[in-house]
Amino acid sequence: MARTIEQYLGELRAQLVSEDPALVQDALYDAEEYLRSAVAEAGDDPAAFEQIADAYGSPAEVAAAYRETELTVREALRRPERARTNPFARFFGVFVDAETYGSLFYMLLSLATGVAYFTVVVTGLSLSAGLLITLLGIPVALLLIAIVRAVSLAEGRVVEGLLGIRMPRRPRTVGQQGDIWARLKSWFTDYRTWTTMLYMLLQLPLGVAYFTTGVTGISVSLAVFAAPIIQIAADRPVIVDGTYGYLIDPWAMPLFMIAGLVLLTATMWVVRGVGYLHGQYAKAMLVGRFTGSQAESTTANV
Repeated sequence: MARTIEQYLGELRAQLVSEDPALVQDALYDAEEYLRSAVAEAGDDPAAFEQIADAYGSPAEVAAAYRETELTVREALRRPERARTNPFARFFGVFVDAETYGSLFYMLLSLATGVAYFTVVVTGLSLSAGLLITLLGIPVALLLIAIVRAVSLAEGRVVEGLLGIRMPRRPRTVGQQGDIWARLKSWFTDYRTWTTMLYMLLQLPLGVAYFTTGVTGISVSLAVFAAPIIQIAADRPVIVDGTYGYLIDPWAMPLFMIAGLVLLTATMWVVRGVGYLHGQYAKAMLVGRFTGSQAESTTANV
């Protein structure tokens, strides 16, 4: 029977050790927020904790409730499967999948977020290191860590909304209580702080690659598809090599349009694949995994 908040959280983590790490983070945050608020209202009376924990529910009961809620929400949000036995229907069906356009929007957005993330991390690290000898670097470093933790939650919401990957809906708990130094130590020793920072740095080259891939693929596809139409409308060659222009023969015009459509469809499949892979990568970097050893360590240290 847990006698402290830390023990309760350790037992809850152990109960959810096989669940989605995003679900674990949400459950731990909700439990800690409720327990600490209730204990504070009770005047930090140790004898009152047992009643507070009973009112909230045992770790096993809370874990079961979160599993049930997660299954209900997942089932409600699950899109119905489309019966596509025809290979052509499956190939071109990418245009009617919402995940495709979410991935495309994320790839275009990632250039802007990549620039912002990279600037924040590089500027914060540079200022922290440069001002460290004057002790002003310490508050700058703390501000950087706070921003990184906020970005972790915000980026997770964007990833879940656009890429459909389950991400935390609550911020990470401090993980350790005590004075301000103990809390700061927990921030700096949490490996997710540093993986999030690395994620923010890598988002710039990834954003450039994503933006270039999406824009180039769609532009080339549409150009190939529209070339015959533009030639007919403008009554002039659209394929120009220096001073020479090449007219598309009438028999080749349908081939150009088919090639453009196939290329556009292939590009959208690439976009969807990139979105899925980035979602898995974001989850690994921003959330990580809760293992049995972590749960045991948390319980043993309290």
